[in-house]
Amino acid sequence: MDRTPAARLASKDLGNFAPPAEPYAPWLFKIVAGWAAFLLALVVVAGVLLLLVRGLAGLFGDAPGQLGGLGESIGNIVALVLIFVMVTATLLTMAERKWSALMQDRVGPNRARLPLPGLSDRPLKGIPHIAADVLKMLFKEDFIPAGALHERLLFTLAPLIAFAPALCLFAVVPVGPELVLFGKRMQLMVARVDWGILYVFALASVAPFGTALAGWSSKNKLALLGGLRASAQLVSYEVTLGLTLAGAMITFGTVRLDAMAVEQAGEVFSILPAWGALYQPLGLLLFLVAAMAEIKRAPFDAPEGESEIIGYFLEYSGLKSGLFLIAEFAEVVVVSGIVTAIFLGGYHIPWIEPWLLRHIGTEWTAVLQVTAFMLKTLLVIWVQFLIRWSFPRFRYDQIMRLGWKMMLPLSLANVVVSAGVFLWAGKQGLAAVGVVEWIAILAFVALTARKPEEPAPAAAHH
Repeated sequence: MDRTPAARLASKDLGNFAPPAEPYAPWLFKIVAGWAAFLLALVVVAGVLLLLVRGLAGLFGDAPGQLGGLGESIGNIVALVLIFVMVTATLLTMAERKWSALMQDRVGPNRARLPLPGLSDRPLKGIPHIAADVLKMLFKEDFIPAGALHERLLFTLAPLIAFAPALCLFAVVPVGPELVLFGKRMQLMVARVDWGILYVFALASVAPFGTALAGWSSKNKLALLGGLRASAQLVSYEVTLGLTLAGAMITFGTVRLDAMAVEQAGEVFSILPAWGALYQPLGLLLFLVAAMAEIKRAPFDAPEGESEIIGYFLEYSGLKSGLFLIAEFAEVVVVSGIVTAIFLGGYHIPWIEPWLLRHIGTEWTAVLQVTAFMLKTLLVIWVQFLIRWSFPRFRYDQIMRLGWKMMLPLSLANVVVSAGVFLWAGKQGLAAVGVVEWIAILAFVALTARKPEEPAPAAAHH
């Protein structure tokens, strides 16, 4: 065995030899028990969020029959923005590294230790790295380059402009249904506004200002180049982002996300859930790709260039740099929540929801519905991470070509076809066209020709 300190630590954690394969039955039991514990934890979290909002509504004396109120609004901000979005984003900083290690057959981060009796020699699956990253971000020196001293206000403001919209966007996402809990009418949703999607578009358009200001105020030519890349990329994909949701507006006849979630209850053709993904399969795929480009996630991370020396936050350090990094993970959570609310049925549970309402009541059904929303959101997050570690970074010209020459025409065609079919056959016609589109998409993926494997070179004879 190698005598380096890293090798000795790895040997201490994992042993000198590979462990023997575990029997199938115990392995399967651990997998099932792990998933059951995970689902139970989500149910508990859903109940805690509902009780937190109800408790603050009672604390501030909100009227029982009033939907909204000061206490409920504060409770929703605390429960959804500060707890659900921020805690999930913090945990994703570790989940991304562990999932990427799993995909690449690595162990992942496991060097940080908790200085507590009995835990100082245990890696704890790398969980202490979360605390180590947070503490490093908070206490690392906040360095401002000499060139940025003349624009110190804008240099400091840029991380806040990039971070704030990520949190504010979640205000219009309905996480749970409207219900009466302990005599109080409430809903897990911060703001019920008539211009829900328009609010999403307006705040999403603020993000380019943060990146552009970060690159320009740094007075660094490489940071400026990253800021210009980010500005051009974000402006380009905003057009497609808006057009992909136009099909959803046509389908549901509203721009309110809570109304869209209500419209996705029940089934179509007595078997398929009435989700937005059924009516707008192409819109779902285009929106997810455009959203990943908007939040600059790989393979669209050319503005950041983590493996290069170009990046709009190149000159940032300490807490300011941490704001840029955590904003990306918060945006992943917010995008996943919006996709869930518009395309994946929101908080609705397909097929068994009427049975649940009859047998366990509205309150417990609401807990399971909030759990379903969180589970769908985590699934979309996992898909984004899967894409991030499966595709190499696009060249900048490829990003622009994809946005303007491929996705924009497809989104325009999707709007025209959706409007025509809706006027001709209504939502049932859109559902039928959606089924055909899903069959075509799956057939394309399944039947796409793979590159034939080249024969192995013959062994040389000596």
